[in-house]
Amino acid sequence: MSDRFYITTPIYYANDVPHIGHTGTTIFADIIARYQRSLGKDVFFLTGTDEHGEKVAKAAESAGKNPQEFVDELALKWQEYWKKLNISNDQFMRTTLPGHEKVAQELLVLLQAKGDIYKGVYKGIYCWGCEEFKSEKDLVDGKCPEHRPDQVEYREEDNYFFKLSKYIPRVKDLIESGELSVEPENKKAEMLARIEGGVNDLSASRQNVTWGVPIPWDTSHTTYVWIEALMNYYSATKIWNKEGFWPADVHFLGKGNNWFHSVIWPALLLALDLPLPKRVFVHGYYNVEGRKMGKSLGNVISPGELMDRYGVDGTRYLLAASMPYADDSDVSMKWFDEKFNSDLANGLGNLVSRVAKFVNGGSPSKERVALINTYYDNFKLNEVISESQKLVKFVNDYFSSEAPWKLEGDARKVVIDAAVEKIIEIANLLEPVMPESSSEIRKILSGEVPSKNLFMRIV
Repeated sequence: MSDRFYITTPIYYANDVPHIGHTGTTIFADIIARYQRSLGKDVFFLTGTDEHGEKVAKAAESAGKNPQEFVDELALKWQEYWKKLNISNDQFMRTTLPGHEKVAQELLVLLQAKGDIYKGVYKGIYCWGCEEFKSEKDLVDGKCPEHRPDQVEYREEDNYFFKLSKYIPRVKDLIESGELSVEPENKKAEMLARIEGGVNDLSASRQNVTWGVPIPWDTSHTTYVWIEALMNYYSATKIWNKEGFWPADVHFLGKGNNWFHSVIWPALLLALDLPLPKRVFVHGYYNVEGRKMGKSLGNVISPGELMDRYGVDGTRYLLAASMPYADDSDVSMKWFDEKFNSDLANGLGNLVSRVAKFVNGGSPSKERVALINTYYDNFKLNEVISESQKLVKFVNDYFSSEAPWKLEGDARKVVIDAAVEKIIEIANLLEPVMPESSSEIRKILSGEVPSKNLFMRIV
């Protein structure tokens, strides 16, 4: 087993501040990174912002700023959000970094030298919200399912193309065999079904989008953002001298990015004779009260709103508990309130307060480690939360039935020590999810700090 672990989030479009979807993906990846560090792994955890392309240029223009000024400001905001949420990323990628542009252009030259880049004309539908060229089968009633109708239009322009179709049979074989692990199973099935529907070659450049990485041999074109952006996972290992971490152990992402990471990126890597990522994990979306989040609907939940209401660890816990593992997850502020109160304020927090009145210390139990590791290894963070709540209920029931306040001497000590062991087991289990609170629980139960309410009930 390798002692290194490389995990990435997508690099997020630098056209707005994070919402709950970005926040969930980043917290999930952070939990996995922290878990892997707890196993003694040397972890490289990468997140960042995708700062090129038409969508970013349009957002900058709307804000009355030049693109570089615009993305500089937004990149700082994203980093501030992740710092507040205790995200432990090792580096923050920005695709406007000179080092990234250099590596991306080197890779493009290699593709051209192999004969996998050619010039042609693109004619068809383009969604600038997705920054993606669309086929008819990608549309629903002629509209992009992800973006507004006014973001979809017919385009005809000179492009350089990547011979994606040349590598599709090999990508398909790798996905089917599991050599390239696309998870969960339903997301793997979606990619294979889309491949079966036929795959054309992919535009590798844009002629009329100036905000991007220039094509090295033809600077009248810039690199199509969805080719250049994917290269960041590899360029990061060059920029920060982490070559030994390639290939990535897992690309962690939401379902809107599945095609790019599970099909296009592996095809590019095959063309470049580079090793493929070991796993691509694709989670669902968050819906709010049964509806997709949208500013026009007024149902967007911001990470700032969650942190203000539940604190940092509470926010991390609630998003892990509601993780859209294979399918979309429906949430609301009411659901978050109820879950916070039942699991943390009335559950774990109350348990720690009850037991802390009787104890000065304890030691962790070794039980359930294999099961917990399986959940973490398979990214089933909602199951981690569910398992922790089974333990909370068990210890609460045990403590109530044994009633140590009615006992004396060794009998009292046995009950209290057993309760402490289980609570510390819970704290250790949840440490990747709630690092600060888990540390505080251990300090309280060791007598290092006075007992206090860890989670104040939401009213």
